[in-house]
Amino acid sequence: MWLDAIRPLEFSAVRAQLARYTAFSASETLALELEPSNDIATVRVWQQETTEARALLDQQPQVGVGGARDVRALTRVARIGGMIPPHEFLDLRATLLAARNLRKNILRSSEAFPRLAFIAASLDDAPRVIDEIGRVFTEQGEVADGASSELAQIRRDLRVAQQRVMERLNHIITSTQYAKYLQEAIITQREGRYVVPVRAEARGRIHGIVHDSSASGATLFIEPLAVVELGNRVRELTLQEQREVERILRELTALVAQFADAIDYTVETLAQLDLAFAKAKYSAALKAVAPVIDGGSREQPAYLELSKARHPLLDPAKVVPISLELQRAFSILIITGPNTGGKTVSLKTVGLLALMAQSGLHIPARAGSRLPVYDGIFADIGDEQSIEQSLSTFSGHLKNIVAILRAANERALVLFDELGAGTDPVEGAALARAIVEQLLERKIPALIATHYAELKAFAHTTPGVENASMEFDVETLAPTYRLTIGLPGRSNAFAIATRLGLDRALVERARANVGSSNAELETLLAQLKKTREETARELGRAAAARENAEKASKQNRRELAETQRQRSEILRHTREQARGELDAARAELNRLKREWREIPATR
Repeated sequence: MWLDAIRPLEFSAVRAQLARYTAFSASETLALELEPSNDIATVRVWQQETTEARALLDQQPQVGVGGARDVRALTRVARIGGMIPPHEFLDLRATLLAARNLRKNILRSSEAFPRLAFIAASLDDAPRVIDEIGRVFTEQGEVADGASSELAQIRRDLRVAQQRVMERLNHIITSTQYAKYLQEAIITQREGRYVVPVRAEARGRIHGIVHDSSASGATLFIEPLAVVELGNRVRELTLQEQREVERILRELTALVAQFADAIDYTVETLAQLDLAFAKAKYSAALKAVAPVIDGGSREQPAYLELSKARHPLLDPAKVVPISLELQRAFSILIITGPNTGGKTVSLKTVGLLALMAQSGLHIPARAGSRLPVYDGIFADIGDEQSIEQSLSTFSGHLKNIVAILRAANERALVLFDELGAGTDPVEGAALARAIVEQLLERKIPALIATHYAELKAFAHTTPGVENASMEFDVETLAPTYRLTIGLPGRSNAFAIATRLGLDRALVERARANVGSSNAELETLLAQLKKTREETARELGRAAAARENAEKASKQNRRELAETQRQRSEILRHTREQARGELDAARAELNRLKREWREIPATR
């Protein structure tokens, strides 16, 4: 279903970029094999995971699966009764500890990150395995003496035996009796036996067993007879040590086998979480946002609306963002404009962002951009020159188109680049129009890039189909890569010819040779462009005037509010003053009443 879009839209390159943000091989594989889902609930869950992961990384930049390894190969060894190599156990323990630490970090903020917490809660760190590996191994990855009491005793005995051998050999190499026969006064090992380097011509002077010789033959490595028995003891104890270590490792491997399913699930869960972190890091790198995943409603079916969308694989400093919508006022958008003007990039941007959104990736666009969940995305995109020059290429593209028309439905998105090109222009235009009509009848959303003027006119007069154009600056003779909805692109051939200095009479003769309908269409397009630019300027002036009016209104409201505040303050002060004077008058009246009552009555 998705193979028809992944290759032409270069989704594999996006997956490769994503994989660079993963922390270990299991999540890297998930990133490289990432595919979109056409289930809206799944897509929303994936988007939630990415959004939560980005928020978590903003709070705790160091959070992650540090130390984790894909240890599923070790559990396979354990399941079949094999023996895990000693150094691999530390990787296994580090992975389980990474799971423990990550689970603790995420569950600590489960309310803020419910989806990540739900995933992290299932991490099983197999504590028995962690503890047993920690007990058996040193930090350097060696089996510790305390791994078993038997091993501890063997190693004690081995150290004693080795010490005795070294004492005997040290006596020999420091003896003046043997010094002249030695190449060097050192003790070394050959084939697990302790030896001294003896000059070849002194072979019979130091009796013992020859275990090796130098490349030149001038030196013999001899185990003196005086230490052979002690060497045998060292060898016996070394073999005992090896057998005991192997027994311990097999026992530990058997323990891993008991937890193999849990360990495998933990690795898979760590990979899932690390993929979410990788998506979050990729989102931050792209300055991307979580798209609105539109499920539609009875009143308004799901539609696509991208604002300031950028192609994720192009240089962000140079790429020109595009804004467009689909499936609201119209279901088919016809994009016209000059070669290398950005038509193909626009198609790829829309298709690639749809694939990214349905894979749980944030998209490089303005916040509020929305996308439906498509059942499939079908793209026929190729090199324009090869399309125009090769009949076999035309046949190949036509086969793709036939396959797409058979597979697509109203819940799919179709992308056609240079539809109908590569054959006779009249027949190609007729074929392209017939295909657009069928897409319209079947209500299949589509973005179509073309050069055909007939499709411009068809879009202009047909409900459900809209024109768009890639702008071209005639002054600089360069495309601007800006996409304009509602206005078809012009050929600009005559303007470019004039600009480049072609004789004006030749240009006018060429104009006369163009059919009247084409000439009228180009004139209409020029008028539409001029009207649109004037309207944009008027809208800009109106917006500026509205902004100034709003500022003035805000200032008036602030002044009115201040006047009302001052009035209220004066009224409050006046009331308080009057209340004070009234209270004083009442107090004076009461005093006079008391004095009056106290004066004796006179007759």
